[in-house]
Amino acid sequence: MYQFTDSIDPREHDAFVSAHPLCNLLQSSAWAEVKSNWDHQIVGMREGTALIASALVLIRRLPLGLCMMYVPRGPIMDYTDRQMTQRFFDALKRWAKKQRCIFIKMDPGILLRSYPFGSETPDADPAALRCIDNIKAAGAVHHGFPLLIKDSVQPRFAMGVAACDDLDKHLPQATIRSRNVALRKNVKVYEATKEELHQFAEVMHSTENRKHIHLRDEEYFRKLMNAYGKHAHLFLARIDAPAYLKGLQMQAADIQEQLADPQLGRKATRKLNQQLDQLTKEMTSVMPLAEKYPQECVAAGGLMVGFGTTMEMLYAGMNEDFHTFRPQYLIYCTQFAFAFQHGYQYVSMGGVEGTLDDGLSIYKANFNPIVQELVGEFDLPIRPLIHRIGMWLLKKHG
Repeated sequence: MYQFTDSIDPREHDAFVSAHPLCNLLQSSAWAEVKSNWDHQIVGMREGTALIASALVLIRRLPLGLCMMYVPRGPIMDYTDRQMTQRFFDALKRWAKKQRCIFIKMDPGILLRSYPFGSETPDADPAALRCIDNIKAAGAVHHGFPLLIKDSVQPRFAMGVAACDDLDKHLPQATIRSRNVALRKNVKVYEATKEELHQFAEVMHSTENRKHIHLRDEEYFRKLMNAYGKHAHLFLARIDAPAYLKGLQMQAADIQEQLADPQLGRKATRKLNQQLDQLTKEMTSVMPLAEKYPQECVAAGGLMVGFGTTMEMLYAGMNEDFHTFRPQYLIYCTQFAFAFQHGYQYVSMGGVEGTLDDGLSIYKANFNPIVQELVGEFDLPIRPLIHRIGMWLLKKHG
């Protein structure tokens, strides 16, 4: 017998979600702490004593005592079971109506397609299509299959890398070369502490300015790390441009000393002159950086959080002044290795445009990723008339 409940213990919810095939960070109970500007409640359904459906519901209060609700990447349940889906949605609607809710938006993490980037796009998974039909039969309105990030609350397309025994064999040679450039230029990547978040926030701010987008501030990153504790990991890449320049100058001086040897052969002379030319070019490019950044500084960073068997790369940024040092490649490779060493089976690099030809897609393609396409968003109307009027106004005024 099915029994709906609106008082699921967060620990029970997290245990259920983390073990479920549809597990997603945004359905972890700690996500409510991150989204503290929303109210929240965890609801679910039991069959006997067993929890068979659970949902972290975010609640946005509206005028006149009304509200709207959002279940990010949930609810977590078996959508292939049509009867269970119907029963849960019916109970969810009755509960939401008592809260004076207009509608519930949801975007469960049901995979429509999953395939290696660059391969032929496969047909939609028949099981996912059945899930869509079952959700619609339970009264929800499907918003279709938009391609662009801006057309949905959460991206419908994402890229990631599955755990592998040998990361170097998985990565393209061009990516390995970029990572090795960072190593050769003495880029230092390490796991940082919350005390260094201000430096990460500065890098993210430079990324905002470069891309003309709004991301998050230090306060939000701190809230995220506090909410997830030991499961949140901040990685920073530090570069000491003056020290690197000094090393280049020492190499150049050594070559010049070798060239002064009258016994040096023609072939060796030509080789040393080529090396000196390369060093001179490198020194010329590094000198302005050494002047602008006279001390070691943070050039790039990445913040990721683990939940269940997936590590989510949530935020990443870079100071473009250091793009020739390739710090972002070393950070990503370090994050992948860290996640796999700690038992995570998948690292999500986050959302991309469904066209797969945007800047994010092109960069993430450097890591030989898997493309994941989800089924999209649904609205579950609780007060259908108000919901229809709201949708009409949204379409009319964009």
